[in-house]
Order: sequence, then C-alpha cells, then structure tokens
Amino acid sequence: MEQAYLDLLQHILDHGQEKSDRTGVGTISTFGYQMRFDLSQGFPLLTTKRVPMGLITSELLWFLKGDTNVRYLLENNNHIWDEWAFKNWVESADYQGPDMTDFGLRANQDPEFNQLYQEQMKIFQNKVLHDANFANKYGDLGNVYGKQWRHWETRDGGYIDQIANIIDQLKNNPDSRRIILSAWNPEDIPNMALPPCHTMSQFYVQDGKLSCQLYQRSGDVFLGVPFNIASYALLTHLLAREANLEVGEFIHTFGDVHIYTNHVDQVKEQLTRQPKGFPQLVIDSAADGKSIFELEKADIKLEGYDPHPAIKAPVAV
Repeated sequence: MEQAYLDLLQHILDHGQEKSDRTGVGTISTFGYQMRFDLSQGFPLLTTKRVPMGLITSELLWFLKGDTNVRYLLENNNHIWDEWAFKNWVESADYQGPDMTDFGLRANQDPEFNQLYQEQMKIFQNKVLHDANFANKYGDLGNVYGKQWRHWETRDGGYIDQIANIIDQLKNNPDSRRIILSAWNPEDIPNMALPPCHTMSQFYVQDGKLSCQLYQRSGDVFLGVPFNIASYALLTHLLAREANLEVGEFIHTFGDVHIYTNHVDQVKEQLTRQPKGFPQLVIDSAADGKSIFELEKADIKLEGYDPHPAIKAPVAV
C-alpha cells in the first residue's frame, strides 16, 4: 500500500510545474490526486523513512480535546506547531531579541543565524511551558483545527461539537451521507496561525466498516502528507472504536499537492528505498472503557513498525 505514496512522489517529479508560494521557498506542484489505503491490511505509517507516531498521536489528541494552544504539545515533547506560535511572539512589540524576520528561510541558509534562532526558540518554549500568561498570549494559534472540530461557533452565540455529532450519527444513522467534519470556516481564517490544509473529511459506513475520505487543499508531500495519512487513519480507527465498527479505507484526495524545491534530493533518496510491511495499531487494554476524548498518548501503540531511517528536511513556515 505504501507504493501509492511513492507513486505520488514520482508523479509530482515527472509532471509537476514550478510555482511560487507563500513561504518563498518555491514548489513543484500538481493539482488533483487521490490515494487509497485499506486499513484492514495494516496501519499506513510509512516505512521508507521513519515517521514519528508519537507526534501524530499527541497532535490528534490535541485536536480532539478542542485545544489550540501549543502548551499541551510542548508538554508532550511535540514541536510540530512551534514555528507558527513562535512567529506570533517575534513579530510582536513584546519581543526584544535579535531580528527574526523570515526566520524559516534564514535559519536554513545561515548557520550563524540558525544558532540565534534556536536560542530564541528555546526561550519561547520555556516561557510557554512555565508562564501561563505568556502561553495564553503567544502559545495560542487561534481558531485552528481543535476549535473548529469541537467548538464551531454559531451565529446565535452557541457552538457545534462536530466530533460528538459524528459519533452520534455513526451509532444512530450510519447510512447518512452527511457525516462530515469541516475545518474550513471562512469567517475564522483571518484568526488562524495557518488556515487548515486538511479542510474536510467525510465518513462512510458499509458492511460494519468505517471509511474516511479526506480532502486536503494543500499538501507538503515529503514532510506533511505522511503525518496526514497516519493522523486520519488514526482518527478513523478511534471513531470506529467509539461506534463499535471495524475499519475500512482511508481515501486521500488533494488539491494543490507539492514538493518543496529544497526537498527534492530527500524525495529522490526516499524513492530508492524498498517499502516494508505496515505495522498494526493497538489500543492498550488498559484504555477499555475510555471514550475517544479520554484517551492518552500511552494508550495508543504500534506493533511491528520497522522503518528505514528518518530523512530530515527543513520546514517551510
């Protein structure tokens, strides 16, 4: 099944066009693509490079809690959202350190600047972890995924808990064609550190199996997409568990799907590697009786994960 992802990498190299982008890095991009993964055949965590499942798990649990502050992630040693929160601080009037303008690009190009950036990032992380007022002001990412999933604000001042509604539909009306999770709230886009890349997913039940189709408006194929595949596969497993269903397929549909120009060498290295068998997802028996909202990182485990070594690449912010 991993071949579907490797085929996507090769498709972009063969058919993609160079495009400018928000980050200034530049991409090789194509528009419109779809992959399918049979979740009954294993958990789709890539094996042609190591993908850190712990980060995926803690991020998804963060979403499911309705949290939008990086403090929870830092407490779980998860740094995948740090740069966006850090940007809030270094662009504020409260920041008194060295100039961090365009830190995402400069840190990758200038070793001396990278050292300054790492020092300031460490200061930021410590402040978020140990200063509640600072964390509230600069650790919050705005109305990102967790807010939209659990507390979508309505015009009458109320809110919609989309995850709770989905669970109710899966249990009581599984043939519905309206079992949809949306993160794209046009009114809230200006109040988000990063507008949602994975914008909408639809859930479908057949023969007692739950499938999920994700529409992703923008996909960083080398760094981001492996996380997205595993995250929505995990969400499908957890929702199926909640509704007493088996798992079916994860279907991944893209709009702009791209390789950053400074990831091309890493992609070519990954394409030389032979895929191995996917691992199995296991929910610890100690978690029996816990709801999807009560699960902890330690409850979710993998068996049989034996990937090739990690391949590092810079994040475009």
